[in-house]
Amino acid sequence: MDARQQKPISRRAFLDGLAAAGASALALPLGARADETTTNPVAQENQRPGTRDWMLTKVEVEPKSRFRSPWIEGFCSAASVKAGDKLQFFVSTDPASRFTLEIFRTGYYGGDGGRSVKHLGEFAGTAQTDPPVAEKRLRNCQWEPCTELTIPADWLSGVYLGKLTALDSGRQSYVVFIVRDDRQADFLFQCSDHTWQAYNRWPSQFAIYDNGEHQWYWGGGVQVSFNRPYGKYCQIFDAPLSVGSGEWLLWEFPLAYWMESLGYDVTYISNQDTHRDPAGLRRAKGLLSVGHDEYWTIEMFDNVRAAVAEGLNVAFLSGNTMYGRVVFDDAARAFERVGVFAPWGETRALPGMKELKWGHPYGNELMGAHSTGDITGGADWICRLPEHWLFAGTGMKEGEGIPGLVGWEWHGDPAPIPGLEVVASGDTQRAPGQPNGGKYTATVYPGPKGNIVFNAATIWWADGLSEPPGYVRPKVYTEPKGPDRRVQQITKNVLERMRA
Repeated sequence: MDARQQKPISRRAFLDGLAAAGASALALPLGARADETTTNPVAQENQRPGTRDWMLTKVEVEPKSRFRSPWIEGFCSAASVKAGDKLQFFVSTDPASRFTLEIFRTGYYGGDGGRSVKHLGEFAGTAQTDPPVAEKRLRNCQWEPCTELTIPADWLSGVYLGKLTALDSGRQSYVVFIVRDDRQADFLFQCSDHTWQAYNRWPSQFAIYDNGEHQWYWGGGVQVSFNRPYGKYCQIFDAPLSVGSGEWLLWEFPLAYWMESLGYDVTYISNQDTHRDPAGLRRAKGLLSVGHDEYWTIEMFDNVRAAVAEGLNVAFLSGNTMYGRVVFDDAARAFERVGVFAPWGETRALPGMKELKWGHPYGNELMGAHSTGDITGGADWICRLPEHWLFAGTGMKEGEGIPGLVGWEWHGDPAPIPGLEVVASGDTQRAPGQPNGGKYTATVYPGPKGNIVFNAATIWWADGLSEPPGYVRPKVYTEPKGPDRRVQQITKNVLERMRA
């Protein structure tokens, strides 16, 4: 049968399929195994002793810059590495101070959220030179490395935080990197590190949004490099643990923490891996786009679209995803904004936007829905198809909403894809009781091989799954309410459908 003529899978057929697959895990609480019949590396890893020592205890930001911590700050030579790869660490201390570097893998670990895997140092720290402002406002640090590490073979794929501690003052910050692998797994967790870097204003007002005139510029001609520390997160709320860790702990870690608590077989990649390694997408049953996943290359779009055509499931547990189109400058480990995966005139215009390339492919052609209208806002996540397999086991009724789950950026404007269903929708608001004219749409559509593409239509989806140590709940436009049994059940339904 032509895939375009396939009918959506019924709720009963879905439930029967789960029963046949032994998917009793749908009702398990946090910390219980997702599949007791299978032992995978993630489940084994999380049996190892955890610690909360990964969290920073003395972090400060320079008032003048508002984003950097010059007392101790650093970055890594690569966004993602594999076992056997060499990774360099670049650190600056101003004033000079001896320092240590302790590396942790983030995960569940009995609720502690991390495991110590390596202690490096002491090192003699010095104040390294701030890079000049180059063409396109590029800040590309040419620092001397403090050490080089060969990634051990027994380091499981995951997101690793290096905790830097200046011994003279006790001040701390992070470096962050992803360990990837080549193994077959159920799920690829794609970290949104292009977006982490796009919003990184280090050392002060040098994000992709800063052109020297506007702090929220949205045109071209501005480059940002991975060869620099991550400054403190610059939007919405105060998140001290974001110093050096990008946006990992804000919108993404709650999903990883929850998935690992349940023993799901998950492996981790960077946005850059999706860009450079299309074959790697075929080693999993499902790809997860998580949190704030705004900046994609055309290669990422094409690679994921081709993988969906070959049967890959995708869940966009994210918002504002695939909106800005970027291109790489490999020599500088940098990228710049060149276009928008959307039609001109359907979103709120910001300075410089009109000069970019707008047009096909649109984000909703792959995701089912995309950024539109005012882009920002908040809402309750309201059920529209209670009999759909997505809502199995939730008890949700039509019109029932999960408070505050939509925000602060969302997806709407569903594409005319055959078989696409709007499973949740509602009006967005700029503040409680103040509509802003937006309408979000969470969607599901069938792929050609019995696969699915699910779009949750909100950056804050993972807030409804867990609240790991150090997590800070956002509050702007609206406020999500934290772990919710219905969000957990819907997510389990999606994941089980993807791996069935």
